[in-house]
Amino acid sequence: MGTSQSAGWCKKPVSPINTRAALELVRNTTWTIVLLTIAAVTGATGRNSSVLAKLGHSTVMTCPSDKNITMVTWKISPKTGNLCILAYRIDLNKTERTNCSDRMNWRSRPDRDWALKIDQVRMADEGNYTCEVVNEDGNFHCCYHLTVQVSPRTALYCDDHGNPVCEAETVKLAAEISWVPESNSTPRADSHDNGTVTVLSRFAASSTNGKNPTCTVSHATLNETKSIACSSCKLPFVCSVQGP
Repeated sequence: MGTSQSAGWCKKPVSPINTRAALELVRNTTWTIVLLTIAAVTGATGRNSSVLAKLGHSTVMTCPSDKNITMVTWKISPKTGNLCILAYRIDLNKTERTNCSDRMNWRSRPDRDWALKIDQVRMADEGNYTCEVVNEDGNFHCCYHLTVQVSPRTALYCDDHGNPVCEAETVKLAAEISWVPESNSTPRADSHDNGTVTVLSRFAASSTNGKNPTCTVSHATLNETKSIACSSCKLPFVCSVQGP
């Protein structure tokens, strides 16, 4: 399932004098010069709206529409790699793209919809995304910061003393682990050099009141529940993995 995000304008129009000068520059320079000017002069400012996307899924970021638009430009600044530019000149009905992955494109036709769609989101897609429009009143842009979420990898096993152990490893936004009945142990979170975080919880309770211990792993990226039994432990138990 993909996600769609929207944001309002995060910059006020420039002064009328600067606006007329900018529009005159658009009319009298080549397409390449226009793109470079927009990228250099009107970089992303203001507060970014936070966007969360699941690894391997699609996500959509919208650009607020307005009347009398001359040009629409998406500028994508990933944490690593080159600046990507997607632009559409409305008066010429012409599109241009520079250094953009094939997975990044207009959601549909840019003459109808200015939203940006990213297919099969990757970790490298994290970064800042800016949609800028130009009209006779000035340049406006809305800003996003994309964070990619990764579902945790879970492991269920017994330690050397036959006690149930639950582990959940993910890239960021560490998972939460809990037990039913409640365990006396505190989950431990370990950060690794590769950017992953492993949360480990070992079941420890004086009594289970005749109930099988259940480990629950919770994370924002999970949307299903499953149970796995571990019969080799001292106490039979199951683990459920679920979303928010």
